[in-house]
Amino acid sequence: MPDYLDDLYCRPLALLTDLYQLTMAYGYWKTGKAEDEAAFHVNFRENPFGGGYTVVAGLEPAIAYLESFRFDDADIGYLREQRGNDGEPIFADEAFFEWLSELRFTCDVDAIPEGTVVFPEEPVVRVSGPIVQAQLIETGLLNVVNFQTLIATKAARVCHAAQGQPVIEFGLRRAQGPDGGTSASRAAYIGGCVGTSNALAGKLFGIPAKGTHAHSWIMAFPSELEAFEAYAEAEPNNCTFLVDTYDTLEGVRHAAQAGRKLRERGHEMIGIRIDSGDLAWLAREARKILDEEGFPSATIMASNELDEYVVESLKDQGAPIDAWGVGTHLATGWGQPALGGVYKLAAVREPGGGWQPRLKVTEQAAKTSVPGLLGTRRYYRPDGTLSGDMVYDVQWPPPEARPLMISPADPTMRKRLDRETHEELLVPVFRRGQRVYDAPPLADVRARALAQVAALEPERKRFLKPSSYPVGLEERLHEMRTRLILEARE
Repeated sequence: MPDYLDDLYCRPLALLTDLYQLTMAYGYWKTGKAEDEAAFHVNFRENPFGGGYTVVAGLEPAIAYLESFRFDDADIGYLREQRGNDGEPIFADEAFFEWLSELRFTCDVDAIPEGTVVFPEEPVVRVSGPIVQAQLIETGLLNVVNFQTLIATKAARVCHAAQGQPVIEFGLRRAQGPDGGTSASRAAYIGGCVGTSNALAGKLFGIPAKGTHAHSWIMAFPSELEAFEAYAEAEPNNCTFLVDTYDTLEGVRHAAQAGRKLRERGHEMIGIRIDSGDLAWLAREARKILDEEGFPSATIMASNELDEYVVESLKDQGAPIDAWGVGTHLATGWGQPALGGVYKLAAVREPGGGWQPRLKVTEQAAKTSVPGLLGTRRYYRPDGTLSGDMVYDVQWPPPEARPLMISPADPTMRKRLDRETHEELLVPVFRRGQRVYDAPPLADVRARALAQVAALEPERKRFLKPSSYPVGLEERLHEMRTRLILEARE
């Protein structure tokens, strides 16, 4: 498994967390509860971008983060320096630092594989083990999974709009820093992009790196034609000409001139890229010129602030665009700056004891959590289409015959599953801190995402008011949750 965290940062990254996780860890240690066990789940309440589905991503870098989890001497030194409002250390017991320096990750982790289509209210990751460890990894785990899932989902939407035509991720220069840009390139590839402009992501992940030249190349020469010919001389097997520096349609004609000279030398122009203006009209006019000039196979790539809505509109207009370069709106998750993934405590137990369910009750019904040690079963109809996802407590597996699932938001919405087959979505990743999961090649993860999105019904993939997918609680889990809510409110 390529471990790109080593290449981007000096690990370990145990301090990639919020300070309150550390103060709680100190409190657990001081009160003798450090070895009590807890179960936490990562889930989210709404699909991003107002969509009908989400593509989960970020598991492989999360594994790398967890495998190297520890506090080194520099981390301990930093924590010794932290002071409270009285000027005294907030970590006052030196023995805590010795204990923390010896801490290693020993939790169990189960997760849904990357590239899987998931939906709100179902656990994406389950962590169970010593409460201090499970607490300390919360922020880092959410940081990785939330962002990459957001970008993978955005990429899937853009690629769906492109209707199978290639989409290349161009967003590094507008992304949120080196890690944001590199993680976005990885996630965009999972979501369906065929390549990236990010050479570092190409090196680290094996993503095809794509790109030709910028407007500055054209402006560096006395004329556009000379710039194209010089580029063709330098890169004869990589010629996609950017044609909109001065006059787009004249630029297409100049590209054809350079393309003829290139052809005389035994090479072929790949095509042109248009980065401004009325892309639908310019593409139609450019297609005419290229065909008339003897380049019917030359591709037309469009770029310039594209997203799924613009791509869909251009497709609806019949624009003869063959490929799409999508940058800012993809790599930054434009339209929704963050996935609302949360990490909630759902059960606790003392060493040697049984699991005791826990839930958070709030005046906002949507924020009332689900207790228990949770798993998710995906049910399929006899024709192979998705029927619904059932969340259940793994201590009480659902009945095989006609299980009932109940909406966590509206208990009057119920679905009896009959004749469906099912699969378990969460798979073992760590057992007692040892990795038991081999991450598949990134290309396989991408193929999984493409296949899963393709299998969704059209009404779940539309951008305007998509239909919701049924996710429900297994009957006994629903009853336990209801009882605990009533007890908490009484």
